[in-house]
Amino acid sequence: MSVDVTSNFADRHIGPDPAGLNRLLEVIGVGSLDELATKAVPATILDGRDGGVSDGLDVLDAPKSEHEVLAELTALARKNTVATSMIGQGYYDTLTPPVLLRNIIENPAWYTAYTPYQPEISQGRLEALLNFQTMVADLTGMEVANSSMLDEATAAAEAMTLLRRANRKSKSPRIAVDADLFPQTAAVLATRAEPLGIEIVTANLVDDGLPEGDFFGVVLQIPGASGRVYDAAPLIDAAHERGALVAVGADLLALTLITPPGEQGADACFGTTQRFGVPMGFGGPHAGYLAVNAGNTRTLPGRLVGLSVDADGDPAYRLALQTREQHIRREKATSNICTAQVLLAVLAAMYASYHGAEGLTAIARRVAGYAGHLASGLRAGGVEVVHDTFFDTVLARVPGRADEVVAAAAAAGINLYRVDADHVSVSCDEATTAAHITAVLDAFGVSGEPSATEGSALAAAPARTSDFLRHEAFTRYRTETAMMRYLRRLSDKDLALDRTMIPLGSCTMKLNAAAEMEAITWPEFAGLHPFAPTEQTTGIRELVADLEGWLAAVTGYDAVSLQPNAGSQGEYAGLLAIRQYHLDRGDIQRDTCLIPSSAHGTNAASAVMAGMRVEVVACRSNGDVDLDDLRAKIADHAERLAAIMITYPSTHGVYEEDIAEICGAVHDAGGQVYIDGANLNALVGLARPGKFGGDVSHLNLHKTFCIPHGGGGPGVGPIGVRAHLAPYLPGHPAEPGLGGGGPVSAAPFGSASILPITWTYIKLMGAEGLRRASLTAIASANYIARRLDEYFPVLYTGENGMVAHECILDLRGITKATGVTVDDVAKRLADYGFHAPTMSFPVAGTLMVEPTESEDIAELDAFIDAMISIRQEIDRVGAGEWPAEDNPLRGAPHTAECLVGEWNHPYSRATAVFPMGKARAKVWPAVRRIDGAHGDRNLVCSCPPLEAYSS
Repeated sequence: MSVDVTSNFADRHIGPDPAGLNRLLEVIGVGSLDELATKAVPATILDGRDGGVSDGLDVLDAPKSEHEVLAELTALARKNTVATSMIGQGYYDTLTPPVLLRNIIENPAWYTAYTPYQPEISQGRLEALLNFQTMVADLTGMEVANSSMLDEATAAAEAMTLLRRANRKSKSPRIAVDADLFPQTAAVLATRAEPLGIEIVTANLVDDGLPEGDFFGVVLQIPGASGRVYDAAPLIDAAHERGALVAVGADLLALTLITPPGEQGADACFGTTQRFGVPMGFGGPHAGYLAVNAGNTRTLPGRLVGLSVDADGDPAYRLALQTREQHIRREKATSNICTAQVLLAVLAAMYASYHGAEGLTAIARRVAGYAGHLASGLRAGGVEVVHDTFFDTVLARVPGRADEVVAAAAAAGINLYRVDADHVSVSCDEATTAAHITAVLDAFGVSGEPSATEGSALAAAPARTSDFLRHEAFTRYRTETAMMRYLRRLSDKDLALDRTMIPLGSCTMKLNAAAEMEAITWPEFAGLHPFAPTEQTTGIRELVADLEGWLAAVTGYDAVSLQPNAGSQGEYAGLLAIRQYHLDRGDIQRDTCLIPSSAHGTNAASAVMAGMRVEVVACRSNGDVDLDDLRAKIADHAERLAAIMITYPSTHGVYEEDIAEICGAVHDAGGQVYIDGANLNALVGLARPGKFGGDVSHLNLHKTFCIPHGGGGPGVGPIGVRAHLAPYLPGHPAEPGLGGGGPVSAAPFGSASILPITWTYIKLMGAEGLRRASLTAIASANYIARRLDEYFPVLYTGENGMVAHECILDLRGITKATGVTVDDVAKRLADYGFHAPTMSFPVAGTLMVEPTESEDIAELDAFIDAMISIRQEIDRVGAGEWPAEDNPLRGAPHTAECLVGEWNHPYSRATAVFPMGKARAKVWPAVRRIDGAHGDRNLVCSCPPLEAYSS
């Protein structure tokens, strides 16, 4: 029987066909991918193979077709039970408008985009994120909101550290936290506080006021975990009188009805936008939020979108202020966050846009009405309702009967929240119906026929009187036609993988296959509450266990945690494990982390967050770690050495031959080795960090394992550890036995609903496919390096003149000779129809190119031809044919609008916009080059008034 080539997914995922691969290998000068492996990867770490399967990967199944894998995934999904969730505790059912599901979550124009570091070709999602910021700022009554956080609990942790930074008058290390916070929020706060020396004082602040003593901050939550709503103004005033700043966790839906904390004097607000159309997804991903008053804008972590102007003076959006600060400030950064939840933030913002203020208020009133009627029914039936004032959550006291009530509701297909043996909590949401209320009353042993009438449970709460969401973005797109066209108009302004390769070094912008994405909207995964009973979540737990085992095998580690919901959180979790390991051994003095100068800035920021001191290790002229400096630093800090953080292959894009020696030197001094897995796409199936010296690594499932970047999130950053660090993996208060460390994310398994993407990818590829993908990525990078070296020198190579999966093109000499900068080349690439490579990282004045395995030879050649053409343009500038200040590079990118006005440039319009003819589909940037400095000087971070757009 002939082989069915149509069922081989690896051939669909990997770009170069046999002829294309032969061309790559010919230019590189090797005869096969296996020969490439022996020449590029150090022999000391290269894994052997048995029957075509790399060492350790025999646990993976043989590859299967897309339909076979989806059938297996369907069987797993059917093992889950999607009950009606009335658990609440920060996670609520919501009704996602189908127009948003189809045109955002299922649209590659949105989910395959990268973080908008090239704003001229990212105007669509930047506008959507500005809408998000406006939505949050309006609802909370604050002045500035960032463009999303990883989840509510990490937003709370960032709010805590923000208060400490912002309160320059207080020398106290103490923060007062109200006892009525969600348990997961309180737990993540505790995790973050301990290594930073912050003392958390938990108390019933609402009833008892602030405890004695000094505090730098206070953390409240409205409504509380118990559902209670109260007037926070007196507490906020009292805190300010005592010299403390206040952060309030606030439910955005509730804030349509009650006075927002910003109007009561809060210094910061945090929370989640999950109930704005984003499914629960067994815990995530969801867009958290953090908002502050204007005076604290520059202490705000994460990304901030602001308004500026372009070269023609027209309004344009771009990332403002400190949005890449961790790359620059390293250990002095305010946070280690380098990503967010852009795709989910866009969804939440468009949910608000689609419903508008009136629609959101109507939903909130309906939710509050059901909760009020439930409480009335319970009281009428003799059940004590603990709080008189609440929004969506009713806390009932049922002495000794909690288990009985929860079981009765579960039998009716409804999950309630068991607080303790005597209390049950019931949360209403957008999906709640009268039938649900009747069933819940029955579970309590109360009979009655409820109706959706608004109760008086909020009568005693301070009512909202201020307007919100009055900008056109929230009033114009109420019909499906209008919303569909708005989303299309925005996505047309952006350059994502659906239109071109995105050769961003250190970002691994590979294919996110449709089959991999298929399951994320299935209700069997999307509809699960993270605290649902274990017996209802058998399928997704089996999927999690599969992934943990497979990722452990791929990396050579003994245990894996999937909880970290970003690479930065994975770094943090890994370093916390190292820290606790040393503390448990009595090595309390081990607090120094060595980090090479080439490292990603989040490494240093994460080390500081984990309570460590950072010592930078120099690199040699060839980009490798300077072993002499390493040995000297180890000798200087031997007794205090906690760890080294090293990226492998290095951030310079090479396989360092000395990696085993580096690991050994640190181990000999009593330290641990953290191998940053950002570049794992050059290792899978070839070498395993856990076998060549690593004690812990984080992986980026949104890079190596095909979860899409979503325009800047979501991501998943699991960590793998060797056995001695396994007891310190992240735990969670809702998941006993998960791990011995503190939680780093709000949900036990982080962004669980997107894990099926990685599960499907591994199932489809199998061990041989994964290895082939790695080698093809390496081949593509070396092909680009070979072909472009004579035009743009390749800065670093390893043994045999090879790079790993990316290469750095050095433009510093060109800039010195001609004045043409990396910015000029990056912006000019947009005129050629390409997204730029990574600019000036890890070396200023360079471009780092990572093609991945998914681009075919035609796309690689088109990119190379564009770069060669740009070099020819640079030469014309250098020869004086074009002035340094007026040439196609300095004028880039060029919009359609700029062609129709007066043209006083020494180059033609055709050269500006069709530099290589019309063969490639034309990309029209939405704006000209943006003036970032103007935007920072004139900071506008919410939707501007319409007159700002008039000429």
